[in-house]
Amino acid sequence: MNVSSRSAAVAAGLLLIGSACGSSKQPAAKAPAAAPAPAVAAAPATPPPPPANAQKGVGINPANFDTSVEPCADFFQYANGAWIKNNPIPGAEVRWGSFNELADRNNAILRNILETAAKTGGAPGTNQQKVGDYYAAGMDTAAIEKNGLMPLQGELTRIKSIKNLGDLQKVLARHQVIGTGALFNLGVGQDDKISTQYAVFAGQSGLGLPDKDMYLKDDARSESVRKEYRKFLSEIFRLSGESDADAGKHANAVFDLEKRLAKASKGRVELRDPYANYNKMPVAELIKKAPNFNWPLQLQEVKLGTAKEIIVGQPAFLSESSTLLKTVGIADWQAYLKARLLSSFSNTLPAAYVQANFNFYSKTLQGAKAMQPRWKRILRATDGALGEAFGQLYVEKAFTPAAKKRAQELVQNLQLAFSKRIDQLDWMTPATKAEAQKKLRAFTVKIGYPDKWKDYSALKVERTSYAANVLRAREWGTFDNSAKFGKPVDRMEWGMTPPTVNAYYNPGLNEIAFPAGILQPPFYDPQADDAVNYGGIGAVIGHEITHGFDDQGRLYDAQGNLKSWWTPQDSAQFAQRTNIIDKQYSAYSPLDSVFVNGKLTMGENIADIGGLNIAFDAFRMTPQYKNNQGYDGLTPTQRFFTSFAQIWRVNARPEYLRQQVMTDPHSPAMYRVNGPLSLMPAFQEAYGCKPGSKMTCLADKCAKVW
Repeated sequence: MNVSSRSAAVAAGLLLIGSACGSSKQPAAKAPAAAPAPAVAAAPATPPPPPANAQKGVGINPANFDTSVEPCADFFQYANGAWIKNNPIPGAEVRWGSFNELADRNNAILRNILETAAKTGGAPGTNQQKVGDYYAAGMDTAAIEKNGLMPLQGELTRIKSIKNLGDLQKVLARHQVIGTGALFNLGVGQDDKISTQYAVFAGQSGLGLPDKDMYLKDDARSESVRKEYRKFLSEIFRLSGESDADAGKHANAVFDLEKRLAKASKGRVELRDPYANYNKMPVAELIKKAPNFNWPLQLQEVKLGTAKEIIVGQPAFLSESSTLLKTVGIADWQAYLKARLLSSFSNTLPAAYVQANFNFYSKTLQGAKAMQPRWKRILRATDGALGEAFGQLYVEKAFTPAAKKRAQELVQNLQLAFSKRIDQLDWMTPATKAEAQKKLRAFTVKIGYPDKWKDYSALKVERTSYAANVLRAREWGTFDNSAKFGKPVDRMEWGMTPPTVNAYYNPGLNEIAFPAGILQPPFYDPQADDAVNYGGIGAVIGHEITHGFDDQGRLYDAQGNLKSWWTPQDSAQFAQRTNIIDKQYSAYSPLDSVFVNGKLTMGENIADIGGLNIAFDAFRMTPQYKNNQGYDGLTPTQRFFTSFAQIWRVNARPEYLRQQVMTDPHSPAMYRVNGPLSLMPAFQEAYGCKPGSKMTCLADKCAKVW
């Protein structure tokens, strides 16, 4: 389900890579602990590069350092400057960093799996057959060119045949089934207030641009984006056989309709409020609020006809959309639905559609210079459609039981460290501390891959048509989601596939999950010392743990219910501290006149700060820290902080940064490093930072949460 329809009833992730339609997630909170950190070995303000005969550790590359920069001025640049200089962004990428490097290493394994499956085939109905045929169909560009729009002809005919409101309602329902994102979202998810039950959700959707503000802002960049978006719409209409005049007219009609939807939509900060986006009502009440949808039909078409209640995310949006269904002409709705269909399926169609999609969504919006190779795009699509079938084949090759056991031990150590931090808080009352400990003890930890794999037996996959496979996969996904309704919540289900280089916290399940894909170097390396692993995967684990106690996660109890367990006094104290975090991050500017939105990024900023503090606390319990065992001319503490900074090494295009600041709940990488570190006395002591340095937060401006 689209993130916008569920608000905080989604999971909180470490990083969103690629489109905003990635796996759903949420944030968390943290800053320096109230209890003073133990003494850490001091070091020169700018440690020199290690001598050639220094003992070599694993996992830290001193060649990445930019020693012309003071670590107390900009530690991100100090730790990564040489790497940034020596690793320009590949033309097909919009950002390039450690996440991408690891994803590429995983992709080499995954590509081999897919090509082998495509070449050797498999018994009909097996995962190997489905994965191989899905990939093979996507790589068969000759067949895709020959088929043209034929696989979507039934959908196009439905749109063309709309004569009245009743026909329009039926086609809207069909678009729910095939997942084009047209107008609204309807589906099943965990009830935020009754975590043992599934509920039906409905909420806003329907925009072709990534954010509502792109339709409404008056600046030159937004106007340029709108111009290019209309060109994109015109192009896909023209490619479908329309005249230039009709294509231009229909593009303008679609844009005007979407702009009206944008005005009625909630913004990204508003969508972070789980209470405001939880409006449970009988279906009869929704019919009164938004009568022109024909809700019984909508529910029936997605196999949810027995639903008596719906949790509505944004009632005002659905009411306004209902009005538009009656007042906007049928021809304009036909153009809109056609645009959503062609845009949604463009990457399954002939090369001209793929190019048009790339030119706008990748080149204009994010600054990409070239298209990614086709095998990489189809690999990603296969993972999206058949992720756990694909994932079973991946973990057999890339993730050992020993690696899983070690990751479980790390998580336990991080949970222990967080528990101690809760006990040491000087601003939280004993009653709320007890509830926080209860929630922490109730965490479910998922490592590597599911214990129970998803069953794809009902999904038909053939080699004859890639677009047809995608269409069937989307239908299967919709009905698989609907089949949950009325059943007990499946707490075994995962929100990410095993090869994913990411991690998440899910508040409704009160769980943290770490796919096998991220449990690899540089985040986790069995050959590296504890400083490297705690600064890398330890900070990742701490990030996800803290998400359970960030500004959204803290609103859910130990069982995953949206239910307050805080005293008013503690809530007020929490708000005071998060206001400081808001001010700190809102002052960061990655580009001229572009500032981070501290409210949008609040949860992730809290998780970054908290995750680093928890990881350092856990690292202090290790023999390496206690014995002061360093490598490569770095103390254990310096290795810890350097490892943390180097996992966030990244080059990003300015276009990507602009879109990230507007749409992504994660701050740009340099602030994910410098922001948390500037709040840590242990860091300042490790590098001899003086009061007033950029990496030293003034006492009255330091955010102390967990």
